[in-house]
Amino acid sequence: MGTKERREREKQEVRERILDAARTLFVREGYEAVSMRRIADLIEYSPTAIYMHFEDKDALFRELCGTDFLALAKSFGHLATIADPLERLRGIGREYVRFGLEHPNHYRLMFMTPHPPEAEEETTVEKGNPEQDAYSFLLQTIQQCVAADRFRAEYRDAEQVAQMLWASTHGLVALHITMGGDDGDWVEWRPAMETSEALIDALLRGMSEPVGMATANPAVAAPVAKPTRTIAPAPKAARRKPAARSRRRTRGA
Repeated sequence: MGTKERREREKQEVRERILDAARTLFVREGYEAVSMRRIADLIEYSPTAIYMHFEDKDALFRELCGTDFLALAKSFGHLATIADPLERLRGIGREYVRFGLEHPNHYRLMFMTPHPPEAEEETTVEKGNPEQDAYSFLLQTIQQCVAADRFRAEYRDAEQVAQMLWASTHGLVALHITMGGDDGDWVEWRPAMETSEALIDALLRGMSEPVGMATANPAVAAPVAKPTRTIAPAPKAARRKPAARSRRRTRGA
């Protein structure tokens, strides 16, 4: 490796250390409370060294968001080869949960930390490009499900369905990041990935199966009504009138 390549690698390593330190502090203390000096102190660099890589705190935050959101989108990349959009949607949910659990600090910054408005105005992620924008990839897949009539009639608003699925999987990830590691007595946490599989399956079944469709689980199938025994009325010729017989016996007495 030449001198130029070595310097470039060292520069990139310093940049990564700055980003990691900034991510940790933004999540722990909030955007407003963190200064460039605070970031520099954490990695034992001078503030001047930080400014050599980033113009200001806003630029650093935008870089973090762009890097992390792009990483999420890239984790969906292999799913594009799945032809069935409903199965692709199942894979998106699974990958989303896995990404959050494997990168909790990234996830906290992306979805659990307030972002300053000015940092949202510019981003390195191309909005609407499914290869860079994870939400766009999700939305595109749902639109294909709708076009192929894979959802029930009441679930044809692709934006609403996307937000329903996102909210559900986000809730699971957020719970396990913030509380799942506790060994308290209140909740007996089940493995997050197993729960996510059951959650995604329940959501997709609920949206894609027609109302009234028989359940695949016999334990929750509707009870079968017992047959009612019907007694046919006697033929007219066999019917008797007890009152009339009583009168004839009285006259013959």
